[in-house]
Formats: sequence, structure tokens, C-alpha cells
Amino acid sequence: MKRIMLATALVAGLAGTASAENIGVSMALFDDNFLTVLRNGIRDIAKDMDGVDVQIEDAQNDVAKQLNQINNFIASGVDAIIVNPVDTSATQAMTNAAEAAGVPLVFVNREPVNVDTLPDGQAFVASDERESGTLETIEICDQLAAAGKSEANVYVMMGELSNQAAVQRTADIHDVIDAGKCAVTLNIIDEQTANWMRDEAQDLMTNWLTAGQPFDAVISNNDEMAIGAIQAMKASGISMDDVVIGGIDATQDALLAMAAGELDVTVFQDAAGQGSGALDAALKLARGEEVEKKVYVPFQLVTSENMSEFTQSN
Repeated sequence: MKRIMLATALVAGLAGTASAENIGVSMALFDDNFLTVLRNGIRDIAKDMDGVDVQIEDAQNDVAKQLNQINNFIASGVDAIIVNPVDTSATQAMTNAAEAAGVPLVFVNREPVNVDTLPDGQAFVASDERESGTLETIEICDQLAAAGKSEANVYVMMGELSNQAAVQRTADIHDVIDAGKCAVTLNIIDEQTANWMRDEAQDLMTNWLTAGQPFDAVISNNDEMAIGAIQAMKASGISMDDVVIGGIDATQDALLAMAAGELDVTVFQDAAGQGSGALDAALKLARGEEVEKKVYVPFQLVTSENMSEFTQSN
């Protein structure tokens, strides 16, 4: 499976397009920090290309709305479609609609349930989620060990349960524990979803704090929930020096929290790289060129030691 990184060569290689090409893009929702960077990555790369137009729509976290957008793109005669799925278990219908119409389709960021059976003319561009939660959890274990812990109690915050990334990132945590890759004995007190959202995570963390169970770390499926957990802990007077908090995405807000000594671990997911990779794949498929079925953009661990390398990224 091909692995790519965003590069200047991508723009140079695509900018010379002679004929007009229209790409329809359906995003799960606009109101998400990471997905905003991804969406802007698609838009900004397209701006630098001659004859490439992108129409980006907000599905507002509604599966039916997203399927309607895809059907409307097909009816309007777009050359290809990019989809960031609302529900990764509902992607077969999107595949079927695009395949029946002969329109190339690229899923981005969130792995479709039918990823291993995608027909010709369809692809998936993202980062390998088996890396994300693994990098996060091992680093949290190492930091707990460095703090003198031999055993630690942790809470786990999950993303939307209908989302493959949330399922895999949570599975990564358990895999690290089960495979003996954690430097300490890790005990999961509870794991619940906060649906990727900061405010829901703050409420969930407040509920956990009310229960009064001692804990050493919070492992979150994304940065937004980690920040929500931090806000709840700060409101309760808990010192960030006493706990280890981890997230995923390396958003700008997360890096600010890390610079403030509040967030300890995050994992860089190249949103702009995924966006440009999805547009690259869509244009190639529209031109009849071959594209790998799975195109992976690597994750990278981010801590206070190397965070300066990522301040201009997401």
C-alpha cells in the first residue's frame, strides 16, 4: 500500500491541467477543527490548479443528507467525488451510486466499511489508524513510567462509535495493553464516547470526577476531547502536573495546550496531506489513471520535545 506525504511536487504535477474538471466534495461536517484543515487543504490545492473546480458541501453529520449530496453531484455531471463519510458503516450505498453512474469516488480520512471491496474507479486516502492510538498509548505509558508509576488507572474517551477511527483507536489502546507494550500496568477505569466534541468531553470528564475515582491519565481518541477533559479538570482544581493527557490530530488548539503544559501527548495526522492526496487520487481516477486502493499518509508522534516542528501544520 502506497504511503504519501504532501509535497510541492504534487501541486506542480497537477497544476498543468488543460481541460476543466469539476470535483464534488461532501464533508461529514464543517464544524470540526481537523476536518476544517482537511477541507481547506482540498480547496487550497485546487486554487493552484488551472481548470480544476471543487464544490464542497457540508453534510452536517447527516447520513441521508450526505447521500443526497452524492446523488446531486452525480446528476450535475461532476468528474469525480470526494467523500468524508458521516457514518463509515453506511458507505456501501455511496459506492453503489457512484459505480452505477460511472463516476470516480474517493473516500478520505474515515475508512469506509467496504474498503476492502472497493470497485475500480474508487479509492481511500487517510492515515493508518493502527498507528495512531498505538503511538499515543505507548507514549502515555512511557511518560507514566518516567513519573515513577508502575501501575496506572486511566480513563478512555472515544469518538463517535459509528466511526471506524474511533473503533480502531480504542482497539489500539487495548492492543498495546494486551501485547505487553505498555511500560506500566494500565488499568482502564471506564471508557465512554464524547463523540469527538470538546463540550461533550468536558461533561463526561466532570461526571468521572464526580465519581471520585483516583486516576493517572486520560487517553482520548482526538485532541478536541482531550481539551474538553483538561477544561473539566482545571475547573475542578486538578493540577495538570499530576496527570498525563493524550489526544490525536495535533491541531493548533492542541499544540497551544501542549505549550501551556496541559496536554502531554498528541499524534500528528496530516489533514492537509490527506486533502491533497484525496484530490490527487480523484483527478487521476477522473483521467483514467491507476490509483492504489489505499493511500496512507503516516502519523507522527508529537510531544513537548518536538512540537515546534508541527506548529504550522494543522
